[in-house]
Amino acid sequence: MRKLRFFFVLFLTLSCFSQNKQLLYNFTSVPQSMLTNPGSDFKYNWYVGIPLLSGISANIGSSGFSAFDLYANNGMDFNTKLRNVVFSSSKNDKIALNEQIEFFNGGFKIGSDEGDSYVSFGMYQELDFLLYIPKDLVVLALDGNKDYLGRVFNLGDFNVKGELLSVFHLGLHKKVNEKLILGVRGKIYSSLFNISSTKNSGYVYTVPAENAAYKQIIASNLMLNSSGFLNYTQNYTGNAASDISKKTLLGGNLGLGFDAGLTYYPKQNIQFTASISDVGFIRHNKQVENYSYKGFYVHEGLTPDFITGSSTIPTISTKFNDALPFETLHKKYTTWRPIKLNTSLQYSFGEPENSGCNCNGNEMEYMNSLGAQLFVMSTPRVPFIALTGYYRRRVSNALEMKATYTLDSFSRRNIGLGLSTTLSKVNFYFLADNLLEYRDISKAKSLSFQLGLNIIFSDKEASE
Repeated sequence: MRKLRFFFVLFLTLSCFSQNKQLLYNFTSVPQSMLTNPGSDFKYNWYVGIPLLSGISANIGSSGFSAFDLYANNGMDFNTKLRNVVFSSSKNDKIALNEQIEFFNGGFKIGSDEGDSYVSFGMYQELDFLLYIPKDLVVLALDGNKDYLGRVFNLGDFNVKGELLSVFHLGLHKKVNEKLILGVRGKIYSSLFNISSTKNSGYVYTVPAENAAYKQIIASNLMLNSSGFLNYTQNYTGNAASDISKKTLLGGNLGLGFDAGLTYYPKQNIQFTASISDVGFIRHNKQVENYSYKGFYVHEGLTPDFITGSSTIPTISTKFNDALPFETLHKKYTTWRPIKLNTSLQYSFGEPENSGCNCNGNEMEYMNSLGAQLFVMSTPRVPFIALTGYYRRRVSNALEMKATYTLDSFSRRNIGLGLSTTLSKVNFYFLADNLLEYRDISKAKSLSFQLGLNIIFSDKEASE
C-alpha cells in the first residue's frame, strides 16, 4: 500500500501537461513558429538556431488539483488530503508532461529573388507523458471493496502513455500568391523509450451471494506495452550513454509523420491560419516487452486471503492465477502521435510608424493585431481543447510582444506574455503562460515557458 501511494503521489506532483503553444503559434518574428504551422507568413533570407539553445520548452499542469492540495501546511493529515484529491477527481482528469529541446534548426529561401519558396529543417528531442487518474483503481486500493458492494470498479480507468523520442524534420513553405501561403513538413521519429496502455477494459464487482458471504467477479483485459527498456532490466553491461545516442540518431523504433498548414488573407488586414501537426505513427519492434493481465474469475465465499497477500489458500490462489494469468510477451505494436489542430483569425490595424523593413510577414505591416485561436489535440479519451484570445504589438523594429488569455481544462485565468527581440542578427524570445499563478506556484494547475536564440538574416539585410 505504501508503494502504491508513493507512485500515485509521484505522478500527481511531477507530471502534467498541455502541448498547446498559443504564444508561439503565429508569432512570426520567432522562426520556431513554423513548427506550429509550416504555412506561417514570414520573410527571412535565412536563419539558424543556436544548437541546444534555439528552442527550449516545458509544459506542466493539472486538470483537477495542485501541489497545494497535497502539501498545504494546514494541519490536515496527508492521507486525508490524498483521499480528498482522489475522490474529487474524475476519470477524465489527466496528469502529464511535455518537454522539447531543439538540437538544431534552420531555414533558407530557394527559387526567385522574391523568395517564393522556403526550406526549413531541424532535429529536436521531445518527452511526452500522459496519465488519466485511475480513480476506481485507487479507491479500490485505498479502501478495498467491503464498503462498495454492488459498485462496479472499472479497470479501464487505467490509461497511460509516455515516450521519449527524437524528431528529424524537413519542410517546404510556398507563397502561392499575395493571399495564400502553403506549407508542409515531413518527419522521421526515433523512439528511445515508450510505454503505452490505452485500450484497457474490465471490472471488479462484489455483491452478497445467496449461499455464501459474497460473490466476487473479476473480468480483466489489461495490457501494457513497452519498448526501449528491455536491455536495461536484464543484467545490462553496456554503455547506456552510447546506446541512447544511437537511438537518438535514428537507431530507435522508427516512425513517420507530417505537418501541414496555410495562411490566407481574404483582405489585407484580415488573416486566417490553420495547421495540423504530428499526423504520424511509430512502429515498435526493438526491445519490446508487453505485460498482459487478461481473464475472467468468479469466487463465492469470504473475500479470498490471497488478495491481501496471504498464501494460506493455495488452491484458490492457483485457480485465480490460472483464470487471470499475468504474462510477459514480446509482440510488436504501433503507437500514434497526438494530432494537434490549430486555427486562428486575426484583425490588424494601425499604420506603421516608419517605413522600415517588413521582416515578419504581411500581417506586421500594421502595428497592432487582435485575434482568436482554437487548439484541439487528440488524446486516448476526450480531445483536449483550448480557446485563446490574443493581442500582438510591434513595439519597435527590434521588439514585438504578444499577450494571450486562454481557456482550457487546466485554468480559467491563463494570462500569457511573449517577447521577441532581434538585435542586429540575434533573435531572442521568451514566452510564459499563467503569469498570475507565479504569486504562489504551489497552487498553480498549469505552467509553461519557451525560450530560444536564433541568428536571422532578413530580406533587407540580405539585399544590402
